[in-house]
Amino acid sequence: QVQLVESGGGLVQAGASLRLSCTYSARTFSDYPVGWFRQAPGKEREFVAAINWSGLNTYYANGVQDRFTISRDNAKNTVYLQMNSLKREDTAVYYCAARQSRSTGLGAISSYDYWGQGTQVTVSS
Repeated sequence: QVQLVESGGGLVQAGASLRLSCTYSARTFSDYPVGWFRQAPGKEREFVAAINWSGLNTYYANGVQDRFTISRDNAKNTVYLQMNSLKREDTAVYYCAARQSRSTGLGAISSYDYWGQGTQVTVSS
């Protein structure tokens, strides 16, 4: 059974950093693009960042590209999201997702096939 498990969330003050991890169970996920998404209370889930299968190409949403960095270590079956200079508006449940297709459009939520359960990130002022 395919599983994605997020970890690393928590409660931090504004300006702090967190690193989220997404570990996937299937070896074949090393061939898959992976994305991070987030959902704040009362809001729709939104794209945060994505990385292609090789790790050579990364994509970011406006507003996070100067503060967040996505990376992957396929030997460890893990994708990371390093979040620096956190703001209150970054508070949300963060989800990682993987998809089989290597085509473009990594920001499209509907294009992802597998999702984790999410990890809570809370940023206080």
